[in-house]
Amino acid sequence: MKKGKVIKSTGKWYIIELENGEIINAGIRGKIRLKGLKTTNPVAAGDEVMITENEDGTGVISEILPRQNYIVRKSINLSKQSHILAANVDRAYLLVTLFAPETHLAFIDRFLVAAEAYRIPVTLLFNKIDIYEGDEIQVVDEIMAMYESIGYSCEKISALNKSNIDFLRKDIKDKQVMIAGHSGTGKSTLINALDSNLDIKTAEISIHHLQGQHTTTFAEMHKLQTGGYIIDTPGIRAFGVIDLDKKVMSHYFPEMRALMNECKYHNCQHLNEPECVIKDAVEEGEIEASRYNTYVDLMTEDQTQNYR
Repeated sequence: MKKGKVIKSTGKWYIIELENGEIINAGIRGKIRLKGLKTTNPVAAGDEVMITENEDGTGVISEILPRQNYIVRKSINLSKQSHILAANVDRAYLLVTLFAPETHLAFIDRFLVAAEAYRIPVTLLFNKIDIYEGDEIQVVDEIMAMYESIGYSCEKISALNKSNIDFLRKDIKDKQVMIAGHSGTGKSTLINALDSNLDIKTAEISIHHLQGQHTTTFAEMHKLQTGGYIIDTPGIRAFGVIDLDKKVMSHYFPEMRALMNECKYHNCQHLNEPECVIKDAVEEGEIEASRYNTYVDLMTEDQTQNYR
């Protein structure tokens, strides 16, 4: 058997890069399922697997090696199942745009919660900075300041103009990272800008809905000339969390995690309990109301129902 890295999943077949750099197509022997995880895609981009090669040059995945981590969202069509976006991720980059399409704060927060739960550091990339004007730049600066105060790294970039993206090549070198965001935020454009040898398909924004058109159907990992791998994930319209224990939901909000032991009750859920330090911090502006509202939504929603 040979060891390989999953470059792309197309549903039935997987594109695998072997340790010697050879690329082969592989299927799955039987049904590979992960313990305790109901997922629509048991094998994901970024997975390390063991392969048995066939005589025709294809292979069969016989084992998924233990994961460093992974990040999941709720499956769109199967609400009780999860969909693995990527596995073995050293860092996630979330592309954020003010418009065309608009990235809502709740979407950012949900992504950050999932990343916190699976211990994946995140950098927020505020893209399309080249098309913003005075007031819009100010809004970006305010949003960045909010997330930076919590501890998240943020950068303003223009993937189209290749502005302020050089640091990414250094960050990605010798790492395996993922890039996520709504369709149309510029994920494929950014990857093309990072490596001129790549020619990933991009698409125009829909004029009617100011939404991006899906150009990436399946997550795909690209090897950069300057070193490292970047996983391009399909555009996400909504981020439904799944399998997160509500008893520890506040642990996934760093600003709440720092204060929660000061509440009167050790099992305070920070909703309706008296003498709650978290609620006091929200009222005093120490914790952003938008972040707390996302927390309340996550605490009160049914994770088994569709989230769109």
